[in-house]
Amino acid sequence: MQQTASPRTNRGPAAGPENRRALIAAAREIYADNGPNAPFSAVAKRAGVGQGSLYRHFPDRTALAVAVYEENLAELEEYARSGQITLDDLFDKAITQASSSMGIIALIDGDRHDPRVEALGARFLEVVERLLAREQAAGRLGDHVEPEDITISTGMMATEIARTDPDQRDAVAHRIRTILHNAFAPGAGRPRP
Repeated sequence: MQQTASPRTNRGPAAGPENRRALIAAAREIYADNGPNAPFSAVAKRAGVGQGSLYRHFPDRTALAVAVYEENLAELEEYARSGQITLDDLFDKAITQASSSMGIIALIDGDRHDPRVEALGARFLEVVERLLAREQAAGRLGDHVEPEDITISTGMMATEIARTDPDQRDAVAHRIRTILHNAFAPGAGRPRP
């Protein structure tokens, strides 16, 4: 007796949240493995959902990239709420996220003037501003350091770490932190142009 595969049951709207989570997880893997030029359709295939579901949740690559990065940012915001986070902690988190999300970061960077992307930048800046105020009040960062200095440094660090061979990332991260500590230290002052 030959068995036929039973058709996949269409769960309708009830499957929406599960499909969305599966698409975000698949996007992390696809873009980490294949970079920002990976086929959009590969995300649906990896998630085990149809193209229609992919486009219902994410009408374009930027929407999908924003959803992935938003999860990273929400994790960082939660981490920052503890009140104990330091600049090194922020850099550590950025390194961890960059190591696994560089394809996503490249997608976002390619569309950085999109309002969805700009909103993520504004949220990250809020985390940095709170962190900077605490670090300066504790005397760990100089008064010359501005929030944009930290956001730019975080971006530079993430980019450098992402393009560094995995076995060298810790050493490169240490060197970058040393450079930034020297530049951001109390009394270091801002170099004159």
